Amino acid sequence: MGSLVSRSVPANMSGPVAEFVKSAIAKDKVVIFSKTYCPYCTMAKEPFKKLNQEYACYELDKRNDGDEIQSVLGELTGAKTVPRVFIGGNFVGGGTDIKKMYDDGRLQKMLA
Repeated sequence: MGSLVSRSVPANMSGPVAEFVKSAIAKDKVVIFSKTYCPYCTMAKEPFKKLNQEYACYELDKRNDGDEIQSVLGELTGAKTVPRVFIGGNFVGGGTDIKKMYDDGRLQKMLA
């Protein structure tokens, strides 16, 4: 029988995947770790599209190291769920967080 729980990969915070994640977060102003089929990920991307704000997006379901990236993100942010959105190198939340920040104007101020 299959399991609905994604396989848990221990996070090696000094390994190459952790270095990739840290470098990706530092390289671009807006970074979204996402999965292509996730409605919350789509919700997180929409405000940036509406604001014509470029963002780097890493689709974890399209990567061989997606599970390990998700484990690293869990260590960095306290949760392994996607999306994980970073602005200016700081973790700012997931899909509902970004939508709320857009709706109340905080997102626009963060991007200014």
